[in-house]
Amino acid sequence: MLTQFIHAHILTPNGWLEDGSLLVDDNKIVSITPCNLGIIGADIIDVKGLHLVPGGIELHVHGGGGRDFMEGTREAFEVAVKTHMKHGTTAIFPTLSSSSFPMIEAAAETCTEMMAETDSPIMGLHLEGPFFSLEMAGAQMPEYIVPPRPEDYVPIIEKYPCIRRWDAAPEIKGIVPFGEYITSKGVVASIAHTGAGFKEVKAAYNAGFSHATHFYNAMPGFHKYHEYKHEGTVESVYLLDDMTVEVIADGIHVPPIILSLVHKFKGVERTCLITDALAVTDSDSKEAFDPRVIIEDGVCKLADRSALAGSIATMDRLIRTCVHLADIPLEDAVRMASETPAKVMGIFDRKGSLELGKDADLMILDKALNLRGVWAMGKLIEGTLTL
Repeated sequence: MLTQFIHAHILTPNGWLEDGSLLVDDNKIVSITPCNLGIIGADIIDVKGLHLVPGGIELHVHGGGGRDFMEGTREAFEVAVKTHMKHGTTAIFPTLSSSSFPMIEAAAETCTEMMAETDSPIMGLHLEGPFFSLEMAGAQMPEYIVPPRPEDYVPIIEKYPCIRRWDAAPEIKGIVPFGEYITSKGVVASIAHTGAGFKEVKAAYNAGFSHATHFYNAMPGFHKYHEYKHEGTVESVYLLDDMTVEVIADGIHVPPIILSLVHKFKGVERTCLITDALAVTDSDSKEAFDPRVIIEDGVCKLADRSALAGSIATMDRLIRTCVHLADIPLEDAVRMASETPAKVMGIFDRKGSLELGKDADLMILDKALNLRGVWAMGKLIEGTLTL
């Protein structure tokens, strides 16, 4: 099946193609050209000068449509994934908050099964915990937080290759062998829910930790203890040039001025946009999956308002927030939502940019950056085309 997008403002790795055509054959991009002559036999979509950009890659998302990945069921996975695909996510790494090991195994079984299906948007499982600092647990369920023990994590990694990322706090005992082990298996190691200073962050980095989870959230910055001043995790991550970061770009978890700061100092190549979205995202339900959580002011919070607890954002909102509120160029915002996540997770050979031979994962955005169409592996996501 041929699909041709014509008169499109196309974001390519070489910059914008002002009035171009992109041809999809089944699920792959086979042509990008300035010629807008229609291909015989192709389904023609006139983009009318709007932006044609790569689909978003979601590194950190807990649920949507009223369902949470912690449920571990196929139904929960399907509902949550489809919810985010309607908003521009075309590849996704479902995320589990700190969970029991049986819960992790149940979700890994479902993830493995769904990843094996043709054209699956699921790229792997992301485990956010349970190896965290209790003092920095935030909205993590404290009853599940434990130290890393090889007898717990080795069998899971060996049994479930679907696990592609695991987050932990650098100051926890046993974190160095944990990082060395999981990265030897090709799993991305990320620091999270931590109070670590530079010495601990650097030791984790040397052990293979290469990424920082929801940067600025659940980690301290520069602070004073008694009369002395100390660096926080934030400054430590900035000092490690090669460490990548992800930011919850809803304009609330990280204020727009801080989004601008991250963009300036970490740059497009080391910054990813994430939603950290919870089950209540794009849902008629006003009840969060976690009974401790409330929805207020466009964000999820612990009921005692002691911490933010995740977002109700979607991929299209991340891009609008970066451009409209943080003055980040559109091409940079899109790359941070697609190219950089693909590189961080090792899938850039087929995802994350509009190039010949890559998967046909596409978004159309209008001049106000509202979503006007989404295609994943060349297939239109139902209900998204509004040209």
